[in-house]
Amino acid sequence: MTERIEGHGGELALAALRAGGVREMFTLSGGHVFPLYDAAHRTDFPLYDVRHEQSAVFAAEAVAKLCRRPGLAVLTAGPGVTNGVSGLTSAFFNASPVLVLGGRAPAFRWGSGSLQEIDHLPLVAPVTKHAQTVFSTDEIPGAIVDALTAALTPHRGPAFLDLPLEAVFSVADAAPPAAPAVAPVEPDPDEVARAAALLAAAHRPVIIAGSDVYAADAVAALREAAEAFGVPVFTNGMGRGALPPEHPLAFSKARRVALSGADLVVVVGTPLDFRLSFGDFGDAQVVHIVDAPSQRAGHVQPAASPAGDLRLILSALADHAGDRTDHTDWVADLRVAEDAARAKHETEMAADTDPIRPARVYGELRRVLDRDAITIGDGGDFVSYAGRYLEPAQPGTWLDPGPYGCLGTGMGYAMGARVTHPDRQICVLMGDGAAGFSLMDVESLARQKLPVVIVVGNNGIWGLEKHPMRAMYGYDVAADLQPELRYDAVVGALGGAGETVAKAADLAPALERAFAAGVPYLVNVLTDPTDAYPRSSNLA
Repeated sequence: MTERIEGHGGELALAALRAGGVREMFTLSGGHVFPLYDAAHRTDFPLYDVRHEQSAVFAAEAVAKLCRRPGLAVLTAGPGVTNGVSGLTSAFFNASPVLVLGGRAPAFRWGSGSLQEIDHLPLVAPVTKHAQTVFSTDEIPGAIVDALTAALTPHRGPAFLDLPLEAVFSVADAAPPAAPAVAPVEPDPDEVARAAALLAAAHRPVIIAGSDVYAADAVAALREAAEAFGVPVFTNGMGRGALPPEHPLAFSKARRVALSGADLVVVVGTPLDFRLSFGDFGDAQVVHIVDAPSQRAGHVQPAASPAGDLRLILSALADHAGDRTDHTDWVADLRVAEDAARAKHETEMAADTDPIRPARVYGELRRVLDRDAITIGDGGDFVSYAGRYLEPAQPGTWLDPGPYGCLGTGMGYAMGARVTHPDRQICVLMGDGAAGFSLMDVESLARQKLPVVIVVGNNGIWGLEKHPMRAMYGYDVAADLQPELRYDAVVGALGGAGETVAKAADLAPALERAFAAGVPYLVNVLTDPTDAYPRSSNLA
């Protein structure tokens, strides 16, 4: 007779979650999901709770991003689920394998007006890869395996399961769950050969690598391909750090020069969206390498677009036989532009001005951040400077909201990062606008002894809105915040600590105190509100 497992719905769910590689649960307490807590408590399964459901989903997403395995958020019914929708949507845009288990009003009384009764599926289906209501207790383990399989299958993304009250509280037996089985997607060899031939023949090629390169564990294969062809590499998202800054083919500051002069742009593991001028690189041909056919750009006609396991594709490129154009002069020209931009940035990061310029904040951070520090961006204007001045030295050390651009990720990402890497520096870079979305969850970090450093760029405005609106209309509205607000005092009241810094000379000692504190510590930096990050709009 086949062995069976028995228990209430929470116990059956946890057995499947463990088999699927889930190692912790993020949640905000709710009665609809008590059996999941019971199963976790009685088996010492790590459980972390938050003050807003969005933070639970963002914490699960941080784990999914950093560990390349499923992250789990458990949300109670109704507003618990709807409060998590922004997190689900960010995970969808970021291809993060997050599983959200939602409580649900009882099915036997459906339509009678139970507490928090709402059908979640129509709300979450557009932003998940898999969404299902599980009505029978014995079906819970199999449904979780199916959901995790969908979340982990490229192109990765979140999954959602609804567990009605009677299904999760009832007892049943079920077949033991198996681990999700995800086979690599084999790329079309002819399409790979076409991309390799284009790369071999190009005189001024550029590679741009994005988050999916890290998610696919293809960092080594990317380096192999870049070195085989001698091609300069730029990165975005979690692709940052794929080549360390000292690598001769690693570039970050000469992108405009590179893209304006390139004859071939190879984009790997990131969409041709607003961050990459929608794939319009002038006269350059485009090769778009993606992890699944669904990710091929529909608004651009690339010269080649291999789809499949990124490790297989990049390794096949590196193994390309035949002549290859020498790119030594092209790389040298870009290095001149890179070094010139770097020298300019070094000057900016040393600016000894009061009010403090954001560049100076990042100049000081570069001195105190370890090579393996996890840096988290949650903001608009202030965090834009991070992309310019910070250079992650290792892959898997940079977290930002991604192309959906959702503010409020900071404290959830910080929790997920601290749980994942208890011995590393965790540094959240936060605009004062973004602070309003999640700062209350400092209490969750403090209570559960999860220390992080938070650096707030406090210019008292919505910088990405105020300056453009004034340029467009000659005035601005709804773009001002309370000047010099004491966000550090808020953190102190919530169980952490912090201080306000108004002079550039005081930045370094404040950051040293922050990283030595052992509690959530906020450095509230009063930055110059007239210093706006230079950008051209790519919104349309």
